[in-house]
Amino acid sequence: MDGASVVAFTDTYLPTVNGVTYTIKTWRERWERRGGRMDVVFPETTDHDPDRGEYPVRSIAFPFYDGFRVAAPRVPRRVRRGDVDVVHSHTPFSLGLAGLRLASRRDVPFVASYHTPTAEYADYLTSNARLENGIEQLSTRYERWFLSHAAAVIVPSDETRDRLARVGVESDISVVQNGVDIEQFAPVDATAFRERHGLDGDTLVGYTGRHGFEKRLPDIVRAADGLDDVTVVFGGDGPARESVERLAARHDIDARFFGFLPREALPAFYSALDVFAFPSPVETQGLVALEAIACGTPVVGVREGALRDTIDDGITGYHYEPGDIDGFRDGIRRALDEYDTLRENCLARREPISVERAVDDLEAVYDRVRQVASPRV
Repeated sequence: MDGASVVAFTDTYLPTVNGVTYTIKTWRERWERRGGRMDVVFPETTDHDPDRGEYPVRSIAFPFYDGFRVAAPRVPRRVRRGDVDVVHSHTPFSLGLAGLRLASRRDVPFVASYHTPTAEYADYLTSNARLENGIEQLSTRYERWFLSHAAAVIVPSDETRDRLARVGVESDISVVQNGVDIEQFAPVDATAFRERHGLDGDTLVGYTGRHGFEKRLPDIVRAADGLDDVTVVFGGDGPARESVERLAARHDIDARFFGFLPREALPAFYSALDVFAFPSPVETQGLVALEAIACGTPVVGVREGALRDTIDDGITGYHYEPGDIDGFRDGIRRALDEYDTLRENCLARREPISVERAVDDLEAVYDRVRQVASPRV
């Protein structure tokens, strides 16, 4: 499908730092290297100057989740009138609906990526248990309706594919990993990083990413309580950060909080770690875990959601059962004891988790949907 024109719609894009943003950015770069075109429609913000092929849409801040914006469900004029072979939505919300409308009007295939289980974020909207349950059910029904209009739904893991099948999504569901830019994410000498942050010689257990309440980051602190001579390091930021800092102080844990790290600093961050800790049960893949693995760092994460697949138990790290803090702690101990072997196993996984492999699979999906009908509306 060389030379195909794709229009991607997303509710999260630069300068927001998260896995969705960087997946879209990296896919776009690789797609255009192959001679294609991938334009992006995203919420307008004063903090990002659009590049060629980037089309902002007027938006407002989303009051319940800091850093996210809600855009009007519209298609920019230049996109409406331009060439398009496939519409690819990375959101089920306003801009996703705009993408579905464009695909229908232009009679081209509509593809939807499923990045985030929206029902898991109901507690940002309300603290009332009954209302939260109602929002979760409504979110699931809406996702099912939206995704069932797609010629293909792309998910990053087998677990996510199975979840969508269980809730009744009727479209073809294809597993395409987000992929890691292994040109960037590779083992590096982290001596300078450690010295700069006063960590030289420390045993480091860490996490980077959004500090959302749904990520269960306090569990890292609880697991570290009882580990000898371990420093816990956190990259990233978000609404849960203050509560994690308070818990670390209460448990007298040596914890350092770096805030958002520049993308170019992340390989050194991952390479500095002895273990990447990942307690989040809501991941559809967990891109940061794959980035850590690509840098040779073992991952210890909860046996829940996509982390069941992302972590190869006993090979690239260890699982623990949800809520089992002792099991989390034991997994970290095992990973530290077996660091050299796990590191070699992680490095052997670099090619299979690369973004090049992901874009090969993405191209196969685009080829397939172009041979069938346009969106089911």
